[in-house]
Amino acid sequence: MAGVLGAEVAAPEETPYTSLDQYRLVGFGSGVYYGRMHDALFEWLRGLPDALEPTKPAFVFSTSGLPFLAKLWHAPLKKLLARKGYDVVGEFACRGFDTWGPLWLTGGLNWRHPNERDLARAREFARRLVKTLR
Repeated sequence: MAGVLGAEVAAPEETPYTSLDQYRLVGFGSGVYYGRMHDALFEWLRGLPDALEPTKPAFVFSTSGLPFLAKLWHAPLKKLLARKGYDVVGEFACRGFDTWGPLWLTGGLNWRHPNERDLARAREFARRLVKTLR
């Protein structure tokens, strides 16, 4: 996605809040851990000041063992982003390697994911975002 969007990729804790102002679109995402997106992402976002209305487009993305539940994983993040002034204009989810609970006994789910097909879908998602924002 970053290549298609011409974007920088950074960990939340490495990104000053004020740097977000320079971007037209911001993506927020992580793997899913125990049914939630990464705590570091939420912790960082809680530090942003609340906005009165959505002002900046954003997208949400994740990898998980059960990507068909992405709407469930993304909902808390989207709610927090709305409070912080972001209008979520797209969501992307794909399979990711998962060894949660007893899955480690069988070697996990989605052992070789994200794979090239998943990455191609991510690039296509990014292309659609660019068209939407024009």
